[in-house]
Amino acid sequence: MTDGLLDRYQEIVGVDVTNNLRQLAEPLRGAKVVHVNSTRDGGGVAEILHRMIPLKQELGLEPSWEVIVGDEEFYQCTKYMHNTLQGNRFEIPNPLLRRYEEINQDNAERLREHLEKADFVFIHDPQPAPMLNLCTGRRGKWIWRCHIDVSRPYRPVWKYLRGYVEPYDASIWSLAEFAQPLHHPLYLIRPSIDPLSEKNIELQESELEEVVERFGLDPNRPIILQVSRFDRFKDPLGVIQAFRLAKAFTPLQLVLAGGGATDDPEGEEVVAEARAAAMDEPDIHILLLPSDAHRTINGLQRISDIVVQKSTKEGFGLTVTEAMWKGKPVIGGEVGGIRLQVHDHHTGFLVNTPEGAALRIRYLLTHRDKLQEMGQKAQQFVMENFLITRHVREYLTLMVAILRGTEERIELYDSP
Repeated sequence: MTDGLLDRYQEIVGVDVTNNLRQLAEPLRGAKVVHVNSTRDGGGVAEILHRMIPLKQELGLEPSWEVIVGDEEFYQCTKYMHNTLQGNRFEIPNPLLRRYEEINQDNAERLREHLEKADFVFIHDPQPAPMLNLCTGRRGKWIWRCHIDVSRPYRPVWKYLRGYVEPYDASIWSLAEFAQPLHHPLYLIRPSIDPLSEKNIELQESELEEVVERFGLDPNRPIILQVSRFDRFKDPLGVIQAFRLAKAFTPLQLVLAGGGATDDPEGEEVVAEARAAAMDEPDIHILLLPSDAHRTINGLQRISDIVVQKSTKEGFGLTVTEAMWKGKPVIGGEVGGIRLQVHDHHTGFLVNTPEGAALRIRYLLTHRDKLQEMGQKAQQFVMENFLITRHVREYLTLMVAILRGTEERIELYDSP
């Protein structure tokens, strides 16, 4: 049930924000909107869609969410594609590319009727990008949503993907520098978190104490946390190195918490590498959590003193947003969307090396007043910029703009 969802958001963001959403949604009432991605569990895209679909429904649209289904070869290909679009130089074998095309063909046959009847179709990331060319009877507007950093792609792979992306009516990117030139309108929409989700709501003190006890943590020593998929771009080995450098000066605990996703075949390898680097050190806790462990992650973020996101590449970094919403300063890699959130010396620190991360950890632990001040600024910054109400507003604005085309003036209805 979604009844009253907007009223709950109104308690957080105010009546003007929710009235604006109702006003923007009115011209779109009854519009069939379909989102397509490659996994229903794991990763920021799935989390956003889980929260966005009910809100669009309450606003009077008819949203749905479809997930394409692939095999091991398909996911291996799309992982290579993800890595090369973010800069790795690697020739994807032709048999994998052919499997990528075959899997999309199979999914198009399954989803075609639904997609071709939609007023708006949002295709997320490279995995289902060929779907537009395979749905020749489409009547609505199709938008490709890219959540990754394509600022310096391996050109042969981008050239291949661009052939599928170019015919879309528009594309959406998280940052201007991520975007590549295309012959259609490009929009910038930053991701968001939902303050009403289990991962972001306030928790009782008893639940926080239970998290400490369950994972064998010491409540009397500082906790450093990184939450993310086990992915080499998240640099868990660099986090372990930074922890050891900082621990030489002050007692510490490190928690690396996360899991995999159905569309990421490399997760187990990265977990093994992290465990080998930890060398059974009792103060390094590597936690493999299920995709629905939202309250557990919430608790870990709230009991931590400092949250780290030492990515070497990052599309946006919703785990940064989540931590900041809980009043935590974040030490983040100076890459991608982390730079939009972590304002150096204000909401956290930007770093490029394990040594830099260790230095900032030591600074914050010895300047508790600064740690608290940064945490307060971080929470306010998320309130103003990265909540789901802003995200949905920008999606609605995009849909109205695409629907009205070249009209110079678009009339919106007053909210009830």
